[in-house]
Amino acid sequence: MFAAYAARIDRDQPLSGLELGERPEPQARPGWTTVNVKAASLNHHDLWSLRGVGLGEESLPMILGCDAAGIDEDGNEVVLHSVIGQSGHGVGPKEPRSILTERYQGTFAEKVTVPSWNLLPKPKELSFQEAACLPTAWLTAYRMLFTNAGVRPGDSVLVQGAGGGVATAAIVLGAAAGLRMLATSRDEAKRDRAVELGAESAYEPGERLPRRVDAVIETVGAATWSHSVKSLKPGGTLVISGATSGPNPKAAELNRIFFLELKVVGSTMGGKDELEDLLSFCAARGVRPVIDSVLPLDRAREGFEKMAGGDLFGKVVLTV
Repeated sequence: MFAAYAARIDRDQPLSGLELGERPEPQARPGWTTVNVKAASLNHHDLWSLRGVGLGEESLPMILGCDAAGIDEDGNEVVLHSVIGQSGHGVGPKEPRSILTERYQGTFAEKVTVPSWNLLPKPKELSFQEAACLPTAWLTAYRMLFTNAGVRPGDSVLVQGAGGGVATAAIVLGAAAGLRMLATSRDEAKRDRAVELGAESAYEPGERLPRRVDAVIETVGAATWSHSVKSLKPGGTLVISGATSGPNPKAAELNRIFFLELKVVGSTMGGKDELEDLLSFCAARGVRPVIDSVLPLDRAREGFEKMAGGDLFGKVVLTV
């Protein structure tokens, strides 16, 4: 079957390890189901895999891709939850949880196999392309907002780095849930787009906000950390799920954090129950993932280049 896969690890030039070509079809195993992939979406996790983060040389070649929607062996339209081993279904009792492509072949292929427990029905309201955007970036944003930020309708939330998958999802989901969303971006067009998607206003990174916020959604890391901390109300919450600009800010702002009793919460992905809720929320409220571009699987390299260059707003989707 045709697939996009990591053939080599290169920390400095990750795309040099990406290859497109034939790979063996997945083998049947007890408790697992093979899905014919209709659409899959890219995440920064895929670039990190090519750099060797969470993926060792001993596991190569590894088909990339965490997110997908497709048709299972019984003809059902399904969405994949990409965390393997969360429940113990389909794996050994002592196996730690992992994300697809860390231990098991991923979704950038004609077929993928996952534990049957990891499949959820695709809502009829969502296309395969839309559903394929949800299991990683959108699920991460959903958990950050509604599980870890502690916000409720009417609260204000700052999203750093509008344009990225998680940041874009947070703006759309928060606005749909009645939160007052603010955003930042270095790019004026992305700031304008954030407002179109529901943000009340958008600012340059580091720009002083008109008011402090109840929570900050942080995925940028070092470059925006100080601004995130300074933007919070006393008792506010900073939720972080990534650090694309680096993990070591120049100023940790510890004095401000303890004096104002701020909360810093780490957040990673989400559970199957949260993905089920996210799918239901999107179907019921008419929320749709923001798709930057759709490419056939054999043009996957273009999608990777687009993501690596930061030249996108929303998700890149690959179709099979």
